[in-house]
Amino acid sequence: MSLIRIKDATDPATWGPAIDEAVNVVGRGELVVLPTDTVYGIGADAFDPRAVQALLDAKGRGRQMPPPVLIPDVRTLDALATDVPDAVHALAEAFWPGGLTVILRAQPSLAWDLGETHGTVALRMPDHPVALALLRRTGPLAVSSANLTGHPAATTAAEAYRQLGARVPVFLDGGDAPGGVASTIVDATGDVLRIVRPGALDVATLAAVAPVMAPPPRDVPAPDTGSVGSTSENGPETPAP
Repeated sequence: MSLIRIKDATDPATWGPAIDEAVNVVGRGELVVLPTDTVYGIGADAFDPRAVQALLDAKGRGRQMPPPVLIPDVRTLDALATDVPDAVHALAEAFWPGGLTVILRAQPSLAWDLGETHGTVALRMPDHPVALALLRRTGPLAVSSANLTGHPAATTAAEAYRQLGARVPVFLDGGDAPGGVASTIVDATGDVLRIVRPGALDVATLAAVAPVMAPPPRDVPAPDTGSVGSTSENGPETPAP
C-alpha cells in the first residue's frame, strides 16, 4: 500500500499540508477521499461534471445513482436549493452538522451535472472536523461512500485505499470513522416532508422540530423522489456519507 497517497489528518495542529493538498487535488478536477461522521467518502467538486463522472466511474456506478452533496454551512442551503420550506430550515438549524440529508429542488441556474437527479439535490452538512475543514476550502463536494459498488463502505483510509487505490490521488486519514447508522433522508420536494430512508434521526426526534411523515410500511413502495439516486446510494448496499 502506498503511504504517499494517504495523508495524516488526525490532528488539527498539523493537518494543514494534508488539507492543502486535498484542496489542490479538488481544484484540478480530481478525487479525494475524506472521513465523515458515518463512513469514509470519495468526493469531487460538485460543479465539475467531469470530476463527478470520474467519481461515479471510480465506484462503478451509473448516472442513475447521483451522489449527495456535502456542504460546509447551513447558509449554503439556499444557494444550492430553491423553494426551501421553513420546516427544512428549522431541521437544518437543529440537526446540522449531523445525520440528516434533505432532498430539495436544485437551483435551476446552477452549472452542475450530478447525474439523473430530475432537478433535485440531496444535501447534508457532515459532523466531522476534517470534512468541514476541507469543505470550507473547496465549497460543496459531491460525495459518495468510499467503496467499490457491491463492497462494504470503508471506515478507515486504508480500507478506502484498498478498494479505490490509484483512482484517487489523496486520501485524508482522519482515523476510524464511526460507521454504523447512516443519515436519515428526508424528501422535501413535495407538499409534505417525508422520510424516505430512516437513519440516525428517528421520526419523533425530527417531528419535535418540524412535521415529518414516517416512511411507509415495508410492503408499501416508497414514493419516487427523483434524486433518491442519492437514497439508493444510501440504501441496502452501503451507507453513504
